[in-house]
Amino acid sequence: MSTTAIEFEAKALGIDPDEIRARLLAAGAEHTGDRLQRRYVYDIPGGPGTWVRLRANGETATLCVKEILSDAIDGVRETETTVGDFDATHAILGKLGYLPKAYQENRRSSWTLLGAAVEIDHWPLIPPYLEIEGTSGEHVHEVAAALGLPAHELTSENTTAVYRRYGIDLDTIPRLTFE
Repeated sequence: MSTTAIEFEAKALGIDPDEIRARLLAAGAEHTGDRLQRRYVYDIPGGPGTWVRLRANGETATLCVKEILSDAIDGVRETETTVGDFDATHAILGKLGYLPKAYQENRRSSWTLLGAAVEIDHWPLIPPYLEIEGTSGEHVHEVAAALGLPAHELTSENTTAVYRRYGIDLDTIPRLTFE
């Protein structure tokens, strides 16, 4: 089944993961798992601000079209579906003419708090960050406040923009791994 939805998401950059874990536990969050995520990113010809992401998290694989509408907390539209096999889907996309712009990995520690998904993300070359995805902008801010994170410390920038903050052009890195 495929779904299209607006993402309500914000990040707190440069976090101390141990401190955030302690805050999550103190706030009553539930830890739902740690995993390595791997993904291919494909450009869509003639679609600036739009791309395809094929991601595997160790349990499931998903295929998603992401559309940047703005830099706001609700500025990304996602159409996503679960796929049966990461490698087979990558091969099918290749046969359809989609060549990956990049292969990327990150490590993610997943939590739920007040009905929101809260992720501690570790990406190669940059400091870890916290990502909060809720049902509305207000919900994201409520969860951030429960963790002691003021709204002015949050950003809705996508990962490419976050890397740019650290002087790294993610578009020039075709293979981003922990190796």
